[in-house]
Amino acid sequence: MLSTSTNKVGVPKGCFVIYVGEHKNKKRFVVPLSYLNHPSFLTLLMRAEEEYGFDHHMEGLVIPCREDSFQTVIEKE
Repeated sequence: MLSTSTNKVGVPKGCFVIYVGEHKNKKRFVVPLSYLNHPSFLTLLMRAEEEYGFDHHMEGLVIPCREDSFQTVIEKE
């Protein structure tokens, strides 16, 4: 269950919001908490930590990769 949303409210229980993209072109995704158990997703999170750290001025968690690359990684899981 991966969905994109421009709505900033209404995240279903058991899900969280991430922003995927590089520079100013970021897209909002609502993903299930179960993604936190996927090795490929955890690798993306580590890349995000390396690029942004934990103290940044974004609206939420940002995965710094192209949207199509993110979807390819997620579809493999």
